[in-house]
Amino acid sequence: MDNYPTLTGEKVVLRPITDADTDCIVRWRNTPSVRDNFIFRQTFTPEMHRNWLKTKVATGDVVQYIIEDKANGTPVGSVYYRDVDHDFNSAEYGIFIGEESARGKGFGTETARLFTDFGFAALGLHRISLRVLAENTPARRSYAAAGFVEEGTFRDMVRLDGVYRDVVFMAKIAQ
Repeated sequence: MDNYPTLTGEKVVLRPITDADTDCIVRWRNTPSVRDNFIFRQTFTPEMHRNWLKTKVATGDVVQYIIEDKANGTPVGSVYYRDVDHDFNSAEYGIFIGEESARGKGFGTETARLFTDFGFAALGLHRISLRVLAENTPARRSYAAAGFVEEGTFRDMVRLDGVYRDVVFMAKIAQ
């Protein structure tokens, strides 16, 4: 966790996650506007997050960063790679802007560009994929602006709140 660099853009600073970020992560993940865009919707606890840090981040299966607003240093969200596969040089991308006041400001798009550049250059990834609920149009637009390409829609893939939902798969390939 500690050997990854801080990444700096025009609007955001990305830094490796630490245990001290647990309270923010738990608060953000339990915020309805964040939770409702996740497929995993179980109530998030500090114990769950610390277990994630210990079993996923510390082992390298997950590379997770905190997104900070560069203007004031305030944490506003998180970005991560999960299922990092060094045989296939691939990983799944995930992001959320937890602070509502930070949404719609381009933080997500800049983060996606910075973090995918880091994934290709520093982690040696070739393919970075993601899954997004089809109705999450702002996220899909942001991902496309950051270079992700839609590869397909899996109809009625998940059942959330008693309703079947389509999931769009997108990916970005190293140039």
